[in-house]
Amino acid sequence: MTPEATLIDRFYSAFAARDHAGMAACYHPEVHFRDEVFDLHGPEASAMWHMLCERGTDLRLTHETIRADAQGGSARWIARYGFGPKKRPVHNIIDAAFTFEDGLIKTHHDRFDFWRWSRQALGPVGLLLGWSGWLRAKAAAQANRALAKFIEQHPEYQ
Repeated sequence: MTPEATLIDRFYSAFAARDHAGMAACYHPEVHFRDEVFDLHGPEASAMWHMLCERGTDLRLTHETIRADAQGGSARWIARYGFGPKKRPVHNIIDAAFTFEDGLIKTHHDRFDFWRWSRQALGPVGLLLGWSGWLRAKAAAQANRALAKFIEQHPEYQ
């Protein structure tokens, strides 16, 4: 494996162990992370993973298909967890793209099928409205509010 592929493997292995500090150690201080609901820079990205590691007590994660060189990398990761108060079972398949700087992850972009995710996580509402920009914006606003509150409670990310 290339050093970059090893870095990606280390990142997801730390995530599977819910080791947010190990994940943060893989990120460049000026990392840019984005997915279907977040667009984060620097410590915000590490705070998000910290929050997800703390809250994801039933998270089961695997990763596969790592490809990487000095120009960039990719991986597929699969998350299984219960979402929300009803703990609706979610099986999310995420494709990640990376760039690197100074031996660390500089950009990290996750892509997943939001409608598929919303059908699982939100039930009938996700089935009916998961395709809409309205539901995606509502989910993003709620997730970003939760992250802002988490950061307020963790001054190391401010």
